[in-house]
Amino acid sequence: MRVDELPRRLAVIGGGFVAAEFAHVFSSFGSKVTVLNRSDRLLRGEDDEVSAAFTSLAQERWDVRLETVATRVEEYDGAIRLHLDGPEGAGVLDVDALLVATGRVSNADGLDLDKAGVDVRDGLVVVDEHQHTTAEGVWALGDVSNRFQLKHVSNHEARVVQHNLLHLDDPSAWARANHHAVPSAVFTFPQVASVGITEREAKEQGIPHVIAKQMYADTAYGWAMEDTRHFAKVVADPDTGLLLGAHVMGPEAANLIQPLIGAMAFGRPAGEVARGQYWIHPALMEVVENLLLGVDVDAPRTSTPG
Repeated sequence: MRVDELPRRLAVIGGGFVAAEFAHVFSSFGSKVTVLNRSDRLLRGEDDEVSAAFTSLAQERWDVRLETVATRVEEYDGAIRLHLDGPEGAGVLDVDALLVATGRVSNADGLDLDKAGVDVRDGLVVVDEHQHTTAEGVWALGDVSNRFQLKHVSNHEARVVQHNLLHLDDPSAWARANHHAVPSAVFTFPQVASVGITEREAKEQGIPHVIAKQMYADTAYGWAMEDTRHFAKVVADPDTGLLLGAHVMGPEAANLIQPLIGAMAFGRPAGEVARGQYWIHPALMEVVENLLLGVDVDAPRTSTPG
């Protein structure tokens, strides 16, 4: 994306991670940002508590118009005019630039790949666990063959393909792609990071679970930051303590979630991860330590200084 100059007024259509990140970037540079979202919350794919809290914080920074759609866009008086339909009825919004961030879809099903023997299903190239397609000698990776649309997933699959290309004569040595515990992050303010299922998904799927939640403010570092609004949360198996999902909203969320990703990836129970290692005091990582200890209600906790 290239723009010659910073727009004084920017409209962003969408409420997902791309919309949130670019709204953050342009508002930080000084643009007046208006976010138009057709649903009642931003980041609806995240945990419900995270989504609701993020939406509330976003409304303090940007002009966020929920349950609002743009019905028509036109040039007007040297600018862009959007015709809107929302809870208060019809209206118009004049801006200098418009960013449409309503999602992306693969175009693999329009490339006639079947002529090369490459199967495409639901818009994605079909690959096996080795990233090999249905055509001999043809491999695929990244957004063309998975739904994650994440650079770190593409990097992982690229390493798998590289290994397998270097060992073509020995299929028994081929590497397999691992799509367990795939995390994601939204680099806005506050940061949002997640891995695994949400509380809502656990309920919808009838999965037995317990919830633990940790406020930043209830640790020494968070207390020093006077941070009263950000938090971390896990969904865990009540019998084993294994993590089913983790969700963090706040400063350094993309870093704080990493030990939780590791716990899921290597199948380590929350209590074992929390008590089996030292956690530096008074680092912000104590948010994660106490979060894990929260799965075991009888475990001692690192408290805020009095």
